[in-house]
Amino acid sequence: MDNCTSQHIICGNDYLNIYGIDINNHKDRYFTIEGNKRQKCAFSNMQKQISMVSSKKDTYKDRFVANQLVEAQINPSLSPKMRSELIDVLSTYNNAVAFDNEPLGAIKEHKADITLKINRPYPPVLRRPAYAASPRAREALEKHIQELIQHGVLRKVGHNEEVEVTTPVIIAWNNDKSRVV
Repeated sequence: MDNCTSQHIICGNDYLNIYGIDINNHKDRYFTIEGNKRQKCAFSNMQKQISMVSSKKDTYKDRFVANQLVEAQINPSLSPKMRSELIDVLSTYNNAVAFDNEPLGAIKEHKADITLKINRPYPPVLRRPAYAASPRAREALEKHIQELIQHGVLRKVGHNEEVEVTTPVIIAWNNDKSRVV
């Protein structure tokens, strides 16, 4: 701002939305911070309100660290700058990180088509027959399969559909908790 002749910067509405400022052009002009319609701010005290936006961003990051990263083990050898940058990236893209309430870390509204690079007939490695499992392992496997179906990762195959690719799974146990590998 040292080289500028004006103290004002003109920003587009899309740029302001990045920082949580919504400008509403009704009969009286006002703006809101992060969609809070109860607190309408006039343009006369804009400097005070913009400082509130930057503090709200910091409190959001602090809430993210306190709620989501409380059990995370971040490498202690990271410099404070690198740690801060890592937390910024994690809080910005928090919908791509797996947490307890979304154990798969699935990203909604994003689908990917997976194309096998192997042509038919598929090799025997991809056509493995089912093998026997203990009742405990079968129960754990059924639980994991239901979870994958619920999250939309798998779908049930009808009795008249032919399955050409199958793969074996291993149930790994740790402290009486199972994980499918």
